[in-house]
Amino acid sequence: MVKALQSIMHEQVLIPGGSPIRVKWNDFPHFTFPWHFHHEMEIVYVIRSFGTRFVADSMEPFTEGDLVMVGSQVPHYWKNDEVFYSGNDQMRVNAVVVQFATDFMEKAINNYPEMSHIKELLNRSALGIHFAPTFSESIGEDLKQIYHLKGFERLMALLSILDRMASTKAFRTLATPDYSQNPPSVNDFRLNKVLNYLNVNYTNRITLPDLANRFGMNASAFSRYFKAKTGKTPVEYINEMRINYACKLLQDNSYTVSHVCFECGFNNLSNFNRFFKAKLGVTPKEYLARFQ
Repeated sequence: MVKALQSIMHEQVLIPGGSPIRVKWNDFPHFTFPWHFHHEMEIVYVIRSFGTRFVADSMEPFTEGDLVMVGSQVPHYWKNDEVFYSGNDQMRVNAVVVQFATDFMEKAINNYPEMSHIKELLNRSALGIHFAPTFSESIGEDLKQIYHLKGFERLMALLSILDRMASTKAFRTLATPDYSQNPPSVNDFRLNKVLNYLNVNYTNRITLPDLANRFGMNASAFSRYFKAKTGKTPVEYINEMRINYACKLLQDNSYTVSHVCFECGFNNLSNFNRFFKAKLGVTPKEYLARFQ
């Protein structure tokens, strides 16, 4: 198996003066940072710009008012449409980027009931969070204002922003729940064994009868059991893991679509294309072209 994401960049975020918060005002012809990740949490509010946003295995268009929170170590990339690279002075990027340390108010957030909702927000950010335009519009001025604040005022402003983000229902996560490819935490010993086996072997040829037999069940009983526990059929679960891995390989920009197809465990291109498009709305070739 090839090693994915060899070319992803690790950004070293330098937060001055020992502060846990860094705020940047982006005013550029286009977004410049490549596919990257960093240890810090990040909030990105796009005031002016449009293009395609990549967060983990999510790929979506973005435009003015786009508001996203990205968790620690989550790879991400904002890519402008081609018109931003034409030298037209009227095409600019304006965005506020707030980065803060993962141990920001750690003791309070992890232990005080008044901050339990913020703890849940930070946990959700491991999949990337997109906030609805109505919410981003209501909080946009606060995000612009935090750039001008310093010290204690900036710290309190960030807490207020996190409180509002954690309290709203106008959000959705971006990456698929199984993006990290870590089996969910469950108390069912048999299911844990099944998921651990799939996590190691999903790129290999797996048939439902063989999988069921491995765990002492017939195919139909195993399929019912698995769907009752996970909400997905075994085939759906395995294919989603394969598509997630395909996204990582395509993002690496080192492999052809055909190579990625077979590396991920699909036995033909047509199946790979069909499952990929059903999940992401574009073909692997289109995904690769937009990312490059």
